Amino acid sequence: MIATKVTLDCGKISDWQSFHQEFAHAFGFPDFYGKNMNAWIDCLTYIDDPEARMTTIHCNPGSVMVIELLNVKPFKQRCPDQYDAIIEDAAFVNRRRLKVEHPAVLAISFWN
Repeated sequence: MIATKVTLDCGKISDWQSFHQEFAHAFGFPDFYGKNMNAWIDCLTYIDDPEARMTTIHCNPGSVMVIELLNVKPFKQRCPDQYDAIIEDAAFVNRRRLKVEHPAVLAISFWN
C-alpha cells in the first residue's frame, strides 16, 4: 500500500478559526467548506475520490492519506479540544467508511 502524506504545522493553530483555516489550506477544501467538524469529516471522507471535489489533493483508492502533525506537544496543551477533534474525527472518518465497506483512508502521524 502506498501512502500520500500531508504535513500540517500545528504551531499555526490557536483556535477553531485557525484550525479550519490550516486544514482547508493544507487539503484544498472547497469554497463551500462549512468550517466545522461535520464539514471536516465530510471533506476527508472523500480524500480518495477526486470526482467528489471535496479536496484538491487525494490519495489513490485503496491507499491511505497520512496526516503528519508537527509541533504537537505544545498544540495539545494549547488547544486540547482541537487536538482531540483531529484524533476522534479521523477515527470517525475511517469508521464511517468501514461501515459502508470502503477501506479506512486516514492515518495520523506525530511525535511529541
